[in-house]
Amino acid sequence: MNQLNQIAKTWVGGLGMYQPGKPIEEVARELGLGDPAGIIKLASNENALGPSPHAIEAMRAAAGAMHIYPDGDNFQLRQALAAKLHVGANQVFVGHGSNEIIQLLGHVFLDETTNIVVSEHAFIVYQLVAALYRTPVIHVPMRDFRHDLSAMAKAITPQTRLVFIANPNNPTGTMVDGRELDAFMKDVPAHTAVVLDEAYIELLPPERQPDTLRYVRENRNVFVLRTFSKTYGLAGLRIGYALAPAEGVNLLHRVRQPFNINAMAQAAALAALADDEFVEQTRTIIADGLREVCAALDVMGLTYVPSVANFILVKVGNGRKVFEALQRRKVIARPVDVYQLPEYIRITIGTPEENRAMLAALRAVMAGRECGV
Repeated sequence: MNQLNQIAKTWVGGLGMYQPGKPIEEVARELGLGDPAGIIKLASNENALGPSPHAIEAMRAAAGAMHIYPDGDNFQLRQALAAKLHVGANQVFVGHGSNEIIQLLGHVFLDETTNIVVSEHAFIVYQLVAALYRTPVIHVPMRDFRHDLSAMAKAITPQTRLVFIANPNNPTGTMVDGRELDAFMKDVPAHTAVVLDEAYIELLPPERQPDTLRYVRENRNVFVLRTFSKTYGLAGLRIGYALAPAEGVNLLHRVRQPFNINAMAQAAALAALADDEFVEQTRTIIADGLREVCAALDVMGLTYVPSVANFILVKVGNGRKVFEALQRRKVIARPVDVYQLPEYIRITIGTPEENRAMLAALRAVMAGRECGV
């Protein structure tokens, strides 16, 4: 009999765990739904178009060199990102998805004597990472499902080291604009760094994206996080990046593992970054999908939170039961009770065919309310 629980740190066993959207194959197996190809997954905000075609070509070309260690400095990718975003290459840090960077920020800034400030319905990974460092979390209520930046600024204490702002926010799909961010940044004290998590920002046309990189160029206490998972369709490769003053990038390098980005991911990201046509196609399918889904929800009489991202938060009554009922109809959505939103589900915008199949399933489920749904 092993004694691992007895010899582990006493508090680790009580940590919460992130619950990802279930894979199609697992749902098919659990519910006996037969061929997984008949199941629609709209749970994880993945790109309905798949990966950038340029990225697929680059991965095929790179496959024969997987016996060689990757470039541990991510030189080519950092140079390309710096050129595209008009920052210095020393202001770019590449991570194993945004999640790794969030954890590295914990390594650098957090312990039990500090705290972080987040919105009440913000991406749950922030508080899960804080728990790794036994760091208290200050939750600030949202206003109309949006970050209340004024209240967040007032919540900062002398012990606050990081303020996390997901913009657009997951799971609400809402965002704050550049004017609001500018006002907030003026109120942030020197002992606090702001983490602007922009995983979904590139889904918006450039004119709607706040100029947060200006804070990096101005050498402010800021880390801007972005990813190749959403807009470029490379979620399976786990690659993201941070834009920050050179001093902040250097701190992240001090705590990362060597070769944290695999060679396949580097090649795919570099190719995808130049695929502007694919980005436009992604924006179009999401905008069209949101219009169609929202119009159908209006007809169904369901309340939803207007979204700027590739998903939508829908009020359905008992979110967990509706999620389970949709699964039985071969549609995987996402319950969000872990975000203190038990009456809602989050639905990713898919292809037109996927959206229509989802809406048909949702109509059928909601019509069965008298059966306990």
